[in-house]
Amino acid sequence: MSFWKTKKLSEMSTTEWESLCDGCAKCCLNKLEDEETGDIFFTSVVCDLINLETCQCTRYTERTRLVPECIDLKQHDDFASYTWLPATCAYRLLSDGKDLPGWHPLVSGNPESVKEAGVAISSFAMKESQVDDLEAHIIEWLE
Repeated sequence: MSFWKTKKLSEMSTTEWESLCDGCAKCCLNKLEDEETGDIFFTSVVCDLINLETCQCTRYTERTRLVPECIDLKQHDDFASYTWLPATCAYRLLSDGKDLPGWHPLVSGNPESVKEAGVAISSFAMKESQVDDLEAHIIEWLE
């Protein structure tokens, strides 16, 4: 049986934990928060450290030092504070008691299945150094 079906997030090895990331890079998109309502709005603008072709961070091990706003998802059971994670995120899905989608690389066996399913940001994102006004780039997920 697949490890994500038998273990809690907090019980997974570092390798298992990291393999849950499907590589879509949605969590690396800049987000805006409405200070009055607390609502989070995603933009189509991504951190400059992301390689848009691979959707991978080019400085992953040092990302939180280089970009202080970068959030390092910690391995624990309480994901209540991570409500901003996209609905397709494996960490959020498993935390909510759901299974991984068929396009997830751990399910499909294909590392390109995320892009093939149109879930990766590579088809629409732009780097933050190319943008002046984040509010002009707010997007809505069709999930």
